[in-house]
Amino acid sequence: MLKEIRPAIVLVVALTLITGLAYPLAMTGIAQVVFPRQAQGSLIERDGKVVGSALIGQEFTSDAYFHGRPSATTAPDPKDPTKTVPAPYNAANSGGSNLGPTNQALVDRVREDVEKLKAENPGTPVPIDLVTTSGSGLDPDISPEAAYFQVPRIAKARNLSEDRIRQLVTENVAGRFAGFIGEPRVNVLALNLALDRVVPR
Repeated sequence: MLKEIRPAIVLVVALTLITGLAYPLAMTGIAQVVFPRQAQGSLIERDGKVVGSALIGQEFTSDAYFHGRPSATTAPDPKDPTKTVPAPYNAANSGGSNLGPTNQALVDRVREDVEKLKAENPGTPVPIDLVTTSGSGLDPDISPEAAYFQVPRIAKARNLSEDRIRQLVTENVAGRFAGFIGEPRVNVLALNLALDRVVPR
């Protein structure tokens, strides 16, 4: 009996050491050497303090800042742990809302957001990524169109010319990876930090 069990035990221990210890440590070490910034979370600093990550969005609600995509992430309700409450960009609970296109709650929320944005910039089509959530709920980027759409509101809040803010957006547009993969995008946190450098808050 022991003769048959021993190889199975040895195999389980060996695979545990290889796949559970050696491989993760090797990959972590290689990542620290080859991609040190990314391995540490692609953190963004201002005045020596970490203010966020280039990979995880964060909520900006002030009229003086660019806003990212809506986020459907949640967290446990502090009053009732059996329920959840909205917690935008909660990296511990990444995910979408799972609401289908015919779900009335989703339809109402999108309609309300569209009306609010139309009032903010009348006569301009509302970019889709300003009213829809991403699959992860953590998207740090918006389309250049979504950034340009917000220029009039920010110009008014910051008392700057729209042309100056448009120029700032243009300077912060990242192109397609390798020239053909993905879509042009703007990192919201990086853009807001650039905005603060022009007019400190």
